Amino acid sequence: MFDAMGASGSADDINAMEIHHWYTKFMKECPSGQLCLHEFKHVLDLHGLTPEANSYVEQVFHTFDMNKDGFIDFLEFIAAINLVIRGKIDQKLKWYFKLYDADGNGCIDKKELLSIFTAIQAINGHTNMSAEEFTNMIFQKIDVNNDGELTLEEFISGVERDEDLMELITKSFDLSNVLKVIQSGRRHSI
Repeated sequence: MFDAMGASGSADDINAMEIHHWYTKFMKECPSGQLCLHEFKHVLDLHGLTPEANSYVEQVFHTFDMNKDGFIDFLEFIAAINLVIRGKIDQKLKWYFKLYDADGNGCIDKKELLSIFTAIQAINGHTNMSAEEFTNMIFQKIDVNNDGELTLEEFISGVERDEDLMELITKSFDLSNVLKVIQSGRRHSI
């Protein structure tokens, strides 16, 4: 089940104390045991988002919702945490690819990457590069056959062989701050 996000087959990497900690947090924030999209946004204090940012948050939610039932249950939640905290770089790159591939056709085109990066900028604040510059740079560096689409293989091998690109993608799409929000228990009343 965890393979859906490129994470390992079990949550063994997270010890029992950590699982208990995360379970307590999860159940406090979501007593039903199933986190819907609205609750996900509320827990992360994501209100008044631009349409692009909202689309990105929805894409993250749906990527974590591995069984596609419209909820993130505790097992999916702990798999996501395990990936973000302890996932190997190739696991994270597979997850990033799945996140960027908004239509699920197995390729990332410029429009998808531009849309995701624009949304991330809206949430994280602007970077020193526009979404268009970022997208063009990614495709220039790793679209080896120049077909305007990136396959999973092109994406992973291209990012792994370019240290600057690896750092840029890792920083741009890092979800650690999402976990910090959850861990700190920060939740504002509506």
